[in-house]
Amino acid sequence: MRTTLRTPRTRRAAAAITTLTALGALTLAGCGGADGTDPGEPPSSSPGGKSLSLPSLKGEKIEVAAVWTGPEQENFTKVLKEFEKRTGATVTFVPAQDPIVNFLGTKIAGGSPPDVAMLPQVGAIQQAAAQKWIKPVGPEAKAQLAAHYSKGWQDLGAVDGTQYGVYFKAANKSLIWYNSAAFENAGATEPKTWKDFLSTAETISASGVTPVSVGGADGWTLTDWFENIYLSQAGPEKYDQLAKHQIKWTDASVTRALTTLGELFGKPNLLAGGADGALQTEFPASVTQTFTGGDQPKGAMVFEGDFVTVNIAQTSAKIGTDAKVFPFPAVGEGAESPVVTAGDAAVALKDTKGAQALLTFLASPDAAAIWAKAGGFISPNKSLDPAAYPNDVQREIAKALIAAGDDFRFDMSDQMPQSFGGTPGKGEWKALQDFLKNPKDIAGTQARLEADAAKAYKS
Repeated sequence: MRTTLRTPRTRRAAAAITTLTALGALTLAGCGGADGTDPGEPPSSSPGGKSLSLPSLKGEKIEVAAVWTGPEQENFTKVLKEFEKRTGATVTFVPAQDPIVNFLGTKIAGGSPPDVAMLPQVGAIQQAAAQKWIKPVGPEAKAQLAAHYSKGWQDLGAVDGTQYGVYFKAANKSLIWYNSAAFENAGATEPKTWKDFLSTAETISASGVTPVSVGGADGWTLTDWFENIYLSQAGPEKYDQLAKHQIKWTDASVTRALTTLGELFGKPNLLAGGADGALQTEFPASVTQTFTGGDQPKGAMVFEGDFVTVNIAQTSAKIGTDAKVFPFPAVGEGAESPVVTAGDAAVALKDTKGAQALLTFLASPDAAAIWAKAGGFISPNKSLDPAAYPNDVQREIAKALIAAGDDFRFDMSDQMPQSFGGTPGKGEWKALQDFLKNPKDIAGTQARLEADAAKAYKS
């Protein structure tokens, strides 16, 4: 966001960015849960120190579908186990595939939809509501939302004034994590601007280590690269317009952003494995290969959100000593570091007592505290005690998210129709993968993006 945009509405966002920028200077201790040490049981974060009251659901079976795998699935299962303990219900996790709307459509057509699904895109909520697949949030869950969420996060889960979604998990997708030994050996320091970032990458490359690890096999990581550059360079107004397709992807602001991104993608020596290697690297591997191999990793830096800590925990690297973090660099004259958020919302596909009770639980600070303690998780629930987070990094990211109130920018691709912004091998994901392979083709990339966007928004 630009420094000149200091209206009363944007001052809180500027303060949140300042808080996040301070993360780069933090000396991080070993982390709890996914990251190492045990901070102890967090205090009850429910209003008045009381646990949430839930109905008895003994004998009821509930299915919950989500695309989470690995540590994310394990940590979410801990939340579901607590719900089972409190209600007597039996909850089954149903692994889903991207795009989850297509997965749900198949289940619904077969007459066996899950009771609840976790949707990772605003556009998916809107599409599911338009198809009349999902049920409005009940009064108990709405009361939790009113008590614990800002209006902005409530609105993201609403369609035409009806509340359908409960945002349970949020993310700050504007962070770059780095191998401290590789930085130290190269004599590199944390960059604050895009120009400095590219210079730092060249310095690390000269030391004999490839500077940047990119998980290009997962198209969503590439949309995040673009969105951070675009938000910082073009500003929030343009960002909002492009998210709604009020301006075309052939706009000059998109040309500038792709040109800027091409300054990195156009230099294969800066990417682990070159462009071809990046396109074959899935997101988890892009992280783990940054923090294995000591001071000679496959890549010295990796870009992504706070949830990277889950993948770092799968290596021997320690956050705060081996693995450190700085905000995504500011792009353009007078620009600030961008802050792009994302999230996963729970929706009910069956209007049952169990489904509504689970939405109520997920809207409470009680549920958020369970995953918060495990690490790799940020909650939009403003009533969650920050002490629930296992380390200072996640604590500060969470505080900044809450401090932003209603003034934040949500992941652009997640706001778009899923056929364009959230489908593997199609739309924006595919166009940016093609761009990574051939970053000189800016005009062609823009033309494909606009053609696919126009089709998706029309339908």
